[in-house]
Amino acid sequence: MSEASLENSHTSVPEADTAAVHGEVKHESPLYAEPIFELGHFTATNSWLNSLLVVVIVVIFGLSLKGRIKMVPKGFQNLLEMAIESLLDLFDNVTNSRQKSLRFAPLVLSFFFFILLNNWLGLLPGVGTIGKIVLEHGEAVFVPFFRGGTADLNTTLALALIGIFMTHVFGVTTLGFWHHFNKFVNLQAFIDIPRKIIKDPTIILTNPIKAFVGLIEIIGEAAKVASLSFRLFGNIFAGELLLVSMSAIMAFGAPIPFMFLEIIVGLIQAFIFSILILTYLSINTSAEGH
Repeated sequence: MSEASLENSHTSVPEADTAAVHGEVKHESPLYAEPIFELGHFTATNSWLNSLLVVVIVVIFGLSLKGRIKMVPKGFQNLLEMAIESLLDLFDNVTNSRQKSLRFAPLVLSFFFFILLNNWLGLLPGVGTIGKIVLEHGEAVFVPFFRGGTADLNTTLALALIGIFMTHVFGVTTLGFWHHFNKFVNLQAFIDIPRKIIKDPTIILTNPIKAFVGLIEIIGEAAKVASLSFRLFGNIFAGELLLVSMSAIMAFGAPIPFMFLEIIVGLIQAFIFSILILTYLSINTSAEGH
């Protein structure tokens, strides 16, 4: 369609569509989540919509399963209980306690299934390919309605912060605030110096070292957040770029082997994130020296 015929046409064309007519539509996978719509001061992004869809799926599945649980398991319930029992046996290898495994399982499994579904939903047809065209800086840009939630650093950072925060909540409730606090800011080490210096003179050297080690632990907590968030984001975002690149080379056939690879990567990354959270929970709920 020429510019003259477009101007004489009686059909109104949106600004973004007009740009698409005159030029190429850009389709990129940016590091940030792209806005889809706004509700007041809240901006809904495509990765947030994907995460919301995961929550809806989990809630519906949980409610539907709740009404079907029986004392004598059969069929799917039997299979599900076998899977949970196997996971608890695996958790026991980390916690060395079935009681701890049962206590941590709801939180750890919530992380696992939320991350796993987000990873896998990003591979479904339509996710990343169905969306709208918007005009940005005079160029037509395609924005998908849905995008894998864990391909957004904001999501993985939020998951990491929640996970590390909960390890400290469990640490405080298990050991008490003072004992848990002194793992990081060891005031008790300085309090013990005048009380025990006569019996153990070396305490004047060892206890300041203990206090310094506690400060290193604070840096370690920040490193945990960075490690958890960037590891998950990096692997899923890299997989997204890989599939986009393969689709650009050959849309039919070429991406299929890499999609199977991303299914495995999504499972492994969800498992690693969850087991690391379980490990941190186990460490923070163990008394010093045990």
